[in-house]
Amino acid sequence: MRIAFIGDIVGRPGRKIVRDKLKEFKKEFNIDYVIANSENASHGFGLTLKNCDELLKAGIDLFTGGNHSFDKRADVKALFETQKVLRPDNYPSGVAGNGVKIVEIGGEKLAVVNLMGMYAMPHVENPFNWATTLTEKLHQEGISNIFIDFHAEATSEKRVMMMMFKNKVSAICGTHTHVGTDDLQVVEGTFYVSDIGLTGCRDNVIGMDEAMPIFRATTGLGGHFKVPNACKTIFQFVVLEFKEGKTVEAFKVKAYCNKQEVIVTKALFD
Repeated sequence: MRIAFIGDIVGRPGRKIVRDKLKEFKKEFNIDYVIANSENASHGFGLTLKNCDELLKAGIDLFTGGNHSFDKRADVKALFETQKVLRPDNYPSGVAGNGVKIVEIGGEKLAVVNLMGMYAMPHVENPFNWATTLTEKLHQEGISNIFIDFHAEATSEKRVMMMMFKNKVSAICGTHTHVGTDDLQVVEGTFYVSDIGLTGCRDNVIGMDEAMPIFRATTGLGGHFKVPNACKTIFQFVVLEFKEGKTVEAFKVKAYCNKQEVIVTKALFD
């Protein structure tokens, strides 16, 4: 099976470049299934039903989330009921929704898992212990193709996840920081990248207008971040091919709104 994973889609600019380019890329790279982190897709904070439908029509099959999964409270219950939207699975017991989806692609099962880190995040259960129990359960059920979106602030937490679960899951993709990293690697059959990077505005601060981040950085006072109405955009995603639970091919694609060139970076197989 061949899947794609899109990094944090941020606001209208992110949705637009996905609409403009995703179907073309699905054909070009022979992608069977598309997963995207959508926790910033609506105005930069959360996901609405309207924007969920827009992105489904653009070619995305399943959405993961993170610390902003519950920002659009009016739509949260309905979003989870669609079975197309996940939130981090390690939220405390009793929280609406779930973070695991098992799908069948070309006769093979794939488990998509959404987890969230602990540093500078809302209160969640320990993701490492949670992942240990969860992967053991999936293996007992005969599911070897396991993809993890690990939504975390700290790179160290993401590396710990990699060290713990290499050779146990197919891929671990970091999200949340919005800054793409180049540390793509495949170790013992497990793909890893610290952060996919955002899909949206690239000429400001993590997809947001720079005025408020600058004000916050120079004064220590808070305020509302806003997604610009006009900007230069980037579309970032990885393409992963799984076979019997292992990643056998992996590369990252970066496309820009104002350039014809598409940059493809292959993962290092260690």
